[in-house]
Amino acid sequence: MRITASTTSPMLMRLAGERATGALLRDQGTLYLVDGRVVHAESPAAPGIDVLLTAGGALPAQGWQEALSLAGTRHEVGRHLIDSGRITAGELEMCHIGALFDAAFFVLGPASGPTRFRYGVAHWLGRVRPVTAETLERETRRRRALLDSVWPCPELDTSPVVPRPPAPGHKLTGRQISLLRLADGVRTPTAIAWALGRPSFHTLIEVRRLAAAGLVEPPRTAEPALAILPAPPPDDPPEPDVALLRRVLDALEASL
Repeated sequence: MRITASTTSPMLMRLAGERATGALLRDQGTLYLVDGRVVHAESPAAPGIDVLLTAGGALPAQGWQEALSLAGTRHEVGRHLIDSGRITAGELEMCHIGALFDAAFFVLGPASGPTRFRYGVAHWLGRVRPVTAETLERETRRRRALLDSVWPCPELDTSPVVPRPPAPGHKLTGRQISLLRLADGVRTPTAIAWALGRPSFHTLIEVRRLAAAGLVEPPRTAEPALAILPAPPPDDPPEPDVALLRRVLDALEASL
């Protein structure tokens, strides 16, 4: 497997080439591998699959706790959820890949501490729909480019969200309204994502759109953006990467 200069994690690519199984630990979270493929990702910056399933209404919190108690030690929580009829296999796969990409975006971000790998470590969720290291790297780079194309100010991603009053006649989308309700000048975008039970990356995108529209204060440490981008459309757009996730699922299923 060739490792290029643009690779976000050379160790991940090396482990994929070795078909390693275990946990890759970095500053912002952990990637779990089975036979060189990534089966799950966790990051304190991204709500986990439990939050996404329960906050979205797909699964009652009690059902999640039951699955974790009964199947967690066997590393078969995902399988238990399907077999018990709590959710369908398709629902679990879509939510799992969404949570995996969301957490991996942060795990594969710039790291200041050591990167370690613990061989043989398994995640309690179990194997749902693995993705290749190349797919994960490519999606991470795509997301970074997408953020900068919306509004090139990375400081927004980690700074408290400070709202500005909208201009007269400016219509906000439903997602923007729910986000701005929690923008109290203290919560960061990831804190808002946790409170809403939404993927963190989607929230980062929305905050940058709000900044581009002049509805969020830029961080004081940020350099002025080069250009003012147009405001987002008035109606709720589709989630940024649903179409991509569906294509990934189709490609992965075809490869099995």
